[in-house]
Amino acid sequence: MHPYLSLSRYWKKKFGTRIQRIPLDAGLSCPNRDGTISYKGCIFCNEQGSGTGLQRNSVSLKDQYNLFRKKLLQKYGPIRFAAYLQSFTNTHCDSDRLQDILDQLKELPDLDVLCIGTRPDCLDKEKLRIIASFPCREIWLDLGLQSSKETTLRFINRGHLAEDFSRACHLAHQLDIKVCAHVIAGLPEEDLKDFLETIAFLNNLPVNGIKFHNLYVCKKTELARIWSKKEYTPLTLDQYVSWIVRAICFLRPDLVIHRLTGDPAKGELLAPDWAVQKNLILNKINQSMVRDGLWQGSLLPVSQLGWPVTDQP
Repeated sequence: MHPYLSLSRYWKKKFGTRIQRIPLDAGLSCPNRDGTISYKGCIFCNEQGSGTGLQRNSVSLKDQYNLFRKKLLQKYGPIRFAAYLQSFTNTHCDSDRLQDILDQLKELPDLDVLCIGTRPDCLDKEKLRIIASFPCREIWLDLGLQSSKETTLRFINRGHLAEDFSRACHLAHQLDIKVCAHVIAGLPEEDLKDFLETIAFLNNLPVNGIKFHNLYVCKKTELARIWSKKEYTPLTLDQYVSWIVRAICFLRPDLVIHRLTGDPAKGELLAPDWAVQKNLILNKINQSMVRDGLWQGSLLPVSQLGWPVTDQP
């Protein structure tokens, strides 16, 4: 018995084969970096953002996809793929630009799933309609929340409210677009109770998946400055494992867990040292749940185990 619903298991059951994500860089920015909201960015985000950076080398989206596809087919044999627009905020553009980006992904070989990384304040009905019309078998929005606590959102300079996230989830749900919420454990001035309140917030929304991230300190970030002044201390490995296990036990069992820890890029990590030990983190989480007889949703009251009935925009 698996203690939680992983993305790989979910896709294997739904599609009957392995689905592998291919990261894509469309060359977009972030409203929290280009002055639309601010020039600072979130306190934990490095200047490069997540993703490959291939667009800076003038590699087209099609060529990016085929580059990774070839390597993955050599590694795994015949599989199918998810095109993942990952770098920065992939709906931070006008509707015509978004349509053009998605048009470049149409008819890519072996493509079953579209994933789009973005922010809740960079979505509207027209953009969601364009996304929903993309011809594939499943569409996910990777939607940053990080915390449902408003004081935390202000402190980390997110530039949006929890209410914005809720509104985007409902609009996406109405168009049958799945939402994967991103949350961070160990944010400054948050304790386990605050983290579990974020999980409870998500349980009451039409969210389909979740990505857990540990807060690690990257070079050349505002968080690095705070950490260097000893004004922030990251969670220990044991604390992080304990928090994630607890969160999974309070998580609706229908939510697909896309990841359990973040991946610092090579050379960017300042602290904590354990953040680069992905396999160790995953093994400790799994071992803890199996040892203690825990599973996803095992601490939820029976009345909260079903899909939320509310669907208000």
